Amino acid sequence: MNELEKNPWVTKTTELAYESAWIRVTKHDVNNPAGNPAVYSVVHFKNIAIGILPIDEECNTWLVGQFRYPTNEYSWEIPEGGGKHDVNPQESAARELKEEAGIIAQNYNELLRLHLSNSATDELALVYLATHLQFAEAEPEESEVLQVKKIHLNDAFDWVMQGKITDAISVAAILKAKWLMDNKQLFV
Repeated sequence: MNELEKNPWVTKTTELAYESAWIRVTKHDVNNPAGNPAVYSVVHFKNIAIGILPIDEECNTWLVGQFRYPTNEYSWEIPEGGGKHDVNPQESAARELKEEAGIIAQNYNELLRLHLSNSATDELALVYLATHLQFAEAEPEESEVLQVKKIHLNDAFDWVMQGKITDAISVAAILKAKWLMDNKQLFV
């Protein structure tokens, strides 16, 4: 590690500012990289963000549409949810895919890892490519009113490029899968 890659922040004190069932916010009194006093607050997520991109043999995928309270907007996304830190993330992916889309996959392969909004949170997202699909009844949570849409990966890519899909996990997953497909590296 070179000098520029070392942590330039000095933490003086840390205190819990807020906690809920989903997040914990800590307030840090720090000296910033210039040596000046500052406050840095960090949101810690109690779950791992899990995304699943189901793909069939014809390169179709399934998107989930739902209203997102924090953004006050309707959002089309890949199936997503949270996974407990002490549970195998692939098990959480299988649960979320069945719950939201009614899909059971035989194979799960990690597609990518993301840090979401890393200037203010420590949230980690794991995204899986799910293949060899079977279909059952979806079992959404009581807080979810979902639409499920089958769409070709090329069309999902177009939706990303047109700004119809803005969810960060979904955008990253679709862009990577499209690149893999175009470069003959997507094996379903």
